[in-house]
Amino acid sequence: MQRIRLRYTKRGRLRFTSHRDFQRAFERALRRAEVPMAYSAGFTPHPKVSYANAAPTGTGSEAEYLEIALTERREPDRLRELLDESLPAGLDVIDAVEAHTSGLADRLEASLWEIRLDEVAAEEAQAAVETFLAADEVQVERRTKNGMRSFDARAAVLSLEAAECEGDRPDGKACAILRLVVRHLTPAVRPDDVLSGLRAAADLAPPVPAAVTRLAQGPLDAESGAVTDPLAPDRDAATAAPSTAAGPRAAKAASGISPTAGDGTA
Repeated sequence: MQRIRLRYTKRGRLRFTSHRDFQRAFERALRRAEVPMAYSAGFTPHPKVSYANAAPTGTGSEAEYLEIALTERREPDRLRELLDESLPAGLDVIDAVEAHTSGLADRLEASLWEIRLDEVAAEEAQAAVETFLAADEVQVERRTKNGMRSFDARAAVLSLEAAECEGDRPDGKACAILRLVVRHLTPAVRPDDVLSGLRAAADLAPPVPAAVTRLAQGPLDAESGAVTDPLAPDRDAATAAPSTAAGPRAAKAASGISPTAGDGTA
């Protein structure tokens, strides 16, 4: 059985696609692309697809991940092209690697988010960010299936910066951009929780809904605090595989020893 890991996006109006809607669209794409999927056992078999930490409905994303299991081997780049052609524009498959390691979901330690605040001046956003970061904790509330839940939105925030939107706006209105790195904890702290925290701590209340996009998710670099590529270990393992897969004969050939030569002992 071959396992392929895919990175896909939610862009434009497709950011309003729910996770269930994407699942249905992706399974249709698998059928259109004639992917030889492995299926679960039982009375209602379903294709073996594992989704990892999907973004909330209404947020865009450049870094969503899933894994599929195949009964026949396929070249990852070609499979990516076929699936991308079978999905609507905005749900774009942008990367594919063969899985050579375990624990993809465990590598998704943090996310880098971009939050666009229209009609908010960068100076106002920066002042709110400084107040938020200076707080020991910022309690917010979110409605869950079990009712309202209160939790600290500050603890998961590793970095938060404010800047002006790039380019001149034709309407002349202010615009600020927040860049946010959030560690994946339980309960999960989402960008809208941080916005609620900015409102609670610094009275920042954007007059129009924020546009939120996940730019990356993956392991955290301990030194820089950057969010890195979760598929890198599979790429590294694939590069190393040819030198080890052939076994001792290939190793002897690489060292200049004839594979048929003895070791000099009787």
